Amino acid sequence: MAQHQFGVKPCPWCVLQRGIFLLIGALALLGWLVHAKRALRQGAVVLVLMLCAAGLTAAVFQHEVASQTATCAMGLADKIVTALGLEELWPDVFMITANCAEAAAYRLLGLPYEVWSGLLFAGLGALGLVVLTRR
Repeated sequence: MAQHQFGVKPCPWCVLQRGIFLLIGALALLGWLVHAKRALRQGAVVLVLMLCAAGLTAAVFQHEVASQTATCAMGLADKIVTALGLEELWPDVFMITANCAEAAAYRLLGLPYEVWSGLLFAGLGALGLVVLTRR
């Protein structure tokens, strides 16, 4: 929403995190649909936890490393997004339009977007751990 409403341009790491959020949503939905089958539900939750860890890692890397460089073109995130063909698949969501230094300038309530993203990954991971330990 921020991209289309407020002109926030996403960098490769932003786009990669979007993809991870969408995968988490899809797996959470799958886990909910198969909630009667405990092994399948737990498998989906474990995959969600792994994606939360990957997303949190991406957010921390973006904040601590990538945002400090003038360019992040053809870095790991850019290569993953390109290899998966995400920009062609759904350009309104996955088109990379900024470098990491540009994206670092965007703030929401005083915090960079990657910090909010990292907090959301951590919160979803905590929620996943609660679900995993429930009967």
